[in-house]
Amino acid sequence: MAFSRSGVFAALLTAAVLLSACAAEDKPAKSASDAAAPAFPSTYKPLPGVLTAIVGATVFDGEGGRIDDGTVVLADGVVRAVGGPDTPVPADAVRIDGHGKWVTPGVIDIHSHLGVYPTPNVPAHEDGNEMTGPVKPEVWAEHSVWPQDPGFSRALVNGGITTLEILPGSANLFGGRSVVLKNVPARTVQAMKFPGAPYGLKMACGENPKRVYGERKQMPMTRMGNIAVDRQTWIKAQEYMRKIDKDPKTTRDLGLETLAGVLKGEILVQNHCYRADEMAIVLDMAEEFGYKVAAFHHAVEAYKIADLLRDADVCAAMWADWWGFKMEAYDAINENIALVHNAGACAIVHSDDENGIQRLNQEAAKVLGDARRMGLVIAPEIAWEWLSRNPAKALGIADKTGSLKPGMMADVVLWNGDPFSVYTRPERVWVDGALLYDAADPRRRPVSDFELGQPGEGDLK
Repeated sequence: MAFSRSGVFAALLTAAVLLSACAAEDKPAKSASDAAAPAFPSTYKPLPGVLTAIVGATVFDGEGGRIDDGTVVLADGVVRAVGGPDTPVPADAVRIDGHGKWVTPGVIDIHSHLGVYPTPNVPAHEDGNEMTGPVKPEVWAEHSVWPQDPGFSRALVNGGITTLEILPGSANLFGGRSVVLKNVPARTVQAMKFPGAPYGLKMACGENPKRVYGERKQMPMTRMGNIAVDRQTWIKAQEYMRKIDKDPKTTRDLGLETLAGVLKGEILVQNHCYRADEMAIVLDMAEEFGYKVAAFHHAVEAYKIADLLRDADVCAAMWADWWGFKMEAYDAINENIALVHNAGACAIVHSDDENGIQRLNQEAAKVLGDARRMGLVIAPEIAWEWLSRNPAKALGIADKTGSLKPGMMADVVLWNGDPFSVYTRPERVWVDGALLYDAADPRRRPVSDFELGQPGEGDLK
């Protein structure tokens, strides 16, 4: 019997479909006990770097230390040495003259929506808020991240951003999982995922959820409704955990799985919250259900409860002077960050904006000026903690990045002057020891495919 090529292909295709169908029938559905295996794992691999020594610079180590005429050696993707002018420099290192310049850890933005609200800002790109219900812990921000967002490279070259957390929006009480990314060019979000970084859970309190759902005549439509829905949801999560303990073959529930991860301490709560009274209520709710808030974001009234934040070991991520755009953002003071820091709490400067992320160093400089005018003098090397170590702490990655210590990831910025000056820009930026940006080399500027534009008619001939 003769067979045509197309007939053979059809027969093979039919057999493959039948075999796959049989395999699907034989394969049991995943249970809750199978959830430990990571889904969408990081495929990030550091780009190659070279042995590098920056000599003669002023060094802020990210943990409050300062070295004048300092030396920083980068090798094999990590910080190899940090010290004064007598620090040994390997003979084969690329030496960079840092005199008159500053070296810092890369800036970490704990609150960004790059990729989920990318540039250009058009409705087709609005993928950060799943506004189909107030409780949406089952959604993951990384499934909306567009790696070609031009904002990533702009944050790198203009702001020295080497790590950032991408969060869902704040329309919901439970907005979904956040993801921590290394700020590197990549085709997939998995290739940007910070290896080993814990997930976050975006929560929100206050005006946003009660407005979004109150307008639909749904619960919540009040602040007391917000907390009631929160508590009911945590009770369901506790019940889900008890059910799994009794029956490991319990069918998976993506939303409750995320909440269980929080209750087990594996997923960090990043809580959008402005008012001091609401932050205090959330702290009580966290104690009731046995979870921890990693950071309150925006936290315009954090200065009112700085002692409570300190005692609970909860960070506050804040703006320098962005306020007044709604009632819960009204009772702000420009000294907010400085007062939280002065009380011994963990203070962070964050952006929540594709433009603000390009100048977080300048936002921190504003805070230093406002603090000085009120009689509170904070050393600039101390203030750099707001941009590196403290956000790394709130993201659960302070053992890997956020400071210039031997063995830490070589996420480093060389600034062409004092980084708290409006005239200063990044001169070079390294991520894991790979030089991704060099102001003197046009080839060392990541440009996404989207920015390259579309070919004209003549280019297609």
